[in-house]
Amino acid sequence: MREIDPVRLEVLKNAFDTIADEMALMLMRAAHSPIVRDSMDFSTALCDTQGQTLAQGVTTPMHLGSFYDAMKHLMKKFEGRIREGDIFIGNDPYAAAGQHLPDIYIVEPIFHEHKLIAWATTVAHHADVGGIVPGSNALGATEIIQEGIRLPFLKLADAGVHDEGIWEILGLNVRVPDLVLGDVKAQMAACTACRRSFLELIARYGTDEIQFYADELHNYAERLGRAEIAEMPDGVYHFTDHLDGLGEDPEPIVIQINLHITGDTITVDLTGSSLQVPGGVNTPLPFTKASVYTALRSVMKSEIPNCHGFERVVTVTAPKGTVVNSVYPAPCGARGITGYRVIDAMFGALAQALPERVTADGMGGSSVPTFGGWHEGKPFVFSETVMGTWGASDSHDGQVGVPHMGANQANVPVEMIEASYPLRIREYGIVADTGGPGRHRGGNSFVREYEFTAEEGIVSLRSDKKDFLPHGLFGGLPGNGPVSVLTRAAGGQEVLPVLATKPYRIRKGDVFRHVSPSGAGYGDPLERPPEDVAADVREGLITPAHALTGFGVELIDGAADLSSTKALRAGMRAARTA
Repeated sequence: MREIDPVRLEVLKNAFDTIADEMALMLMRAAHSPIVRDSMDFSTALCDTQGQTLAQGVTTPMHLGSFYDAMKHLMKKFEGRIREGDIFIGNDPYAAAGQHLPDIYIVEPIFHEHKLIAWATTVAHHADVGGIVPGSNALGATEIIQEGIRLPFLKLADAGVHDEGIWEILGLNVRVPDLVLGDVKAQMAACTACRRSFLELIARYGTDEIQFYADELHNYAERLGRAEIAEMPDGVYHFTDHLDGLGEDPEPIVIQINLHITGDTITVDLTGSSLQVPGGVNTPLPFTKASVYTALRSVMKSEIPNCHGFERVVTVTAPKGTVVNSVYPAPCGARGITGYRVIDAMFGALAQALPERVTADGMGGSSVPTFGGWHEGKPFVFSETVMGTWGASDSHDGQVGVPHMGANQANVPVEMIEASYPLRIREYGIVADTGGPGRHRGGNSFVREYEFTAEEGIVSLRSDKKDFLPHGLFGGLPGNGPVSVLTRAAGGQEVLPVLATKPYRIRKGDVFRHVSPSGAGYGDPLERPPEDVAADVREGLITPAHALTGFGVELIDGAADLSSTKALRAGMRAARTA
């Protein structure tokens, strides 16, 4: 058996990571749409000859586990027909093992001396792929046919010759072809950068050396993962979470986690989750698996390589035809919210085994407002993944302004929105008294308020956690739910459901206001140090009234009155047991 050089392994691991990150930076800088360029809703990965991920760029963790399923599908379909100069495109969950239609894969095989040696892979959320609503996040779709253009894996380029028919079909089926086609070209540029850098690595170390250490990197990740799991307490841990449900008369949608830790392996079974629904929150199994991997990696102490080897120690199962393993023709346009909830439910189960390593529940991923219409003779579509507020942990308060771990994305800068779209941001900030009380306080809600300046258009929304509030841990109290209100310039207001199944007409001067869910607390709020509560008041995170009712802290001239606080807290504890 060949001896492994640990230094060489570390050098090449970092080289693979650098290539994946270079792809991400290239894609971001070349992208045309704000959902890719500013929100960074995309991922890049370098894959080995078998389509297994060697490294993923610094973007969306929930995409990680999905690459391999898509690559297996592509490689099987085109077996014996993969050539230098090929570029592949696909997006369909059922015909290409994709995630949802807005996520388009652009994939390029990498050859050296006429032999396939690796794959450059990208997936990006596109501004629009057609369908019944602008932005193609159609919560009201009842089948995937309504959600937009469906692409099996096709050759966008065959041995270097581009298929102009595909470009034309794609351009005709989307509302903003300049943005969509521009982002496809950005993905292609990222693949080119990957190919160039990987071939430079081959030139330096040789094909045999690179492939040997690529295989060993998977083995190394597996060994680290198994060692971590072996230290966890064996057992079966259950947790049930919910999506609020669809539309104005919602029925709760169940996400059930059954987490089995046995020796050095983990099995996650989602039996008990709701059947797939006639609305766009259904999730293909590859995306569910990626969400499970994301949650598990977050509680690991070791620096486990971001590669396929880690996935060998985790088995994810879910019954077909459920909201977490959908089958045709279930719509999937807003499947992201279900992936976030899988992560949150995983945290609920992991809290029973590893209470010091998880946070209380947060805002549950991104809220996605989408505006569309015509302005100055041109169509426009603006979507953003607005986040992030976390629950508290055993060691710190909930974070604000940090995205959900499932998606390392960003809120679009106010200036970019106002410069590019008929929207004016009237308010953007933190809302006081909203974080769940606890020994460590949950992160506050934030507000985003949009004034519409075109003559007419539509607005739609994807949010959650209004009926099922962010849950606290170990005595921490729940966070707040979202509030979404459309105020008419002509008078009157409409409160939008969290998972709106229809777009709402919006006219010039109308204002859409969204207050996000907040984070939940961790630990008993009556154990929070009074000086920390006073500091929260000074910083505007809570009011003196909330300090009194939520934490049992009385303030005098901005400082905690320790004597009054002690008596007040004693009374509040006594009332709990009365």
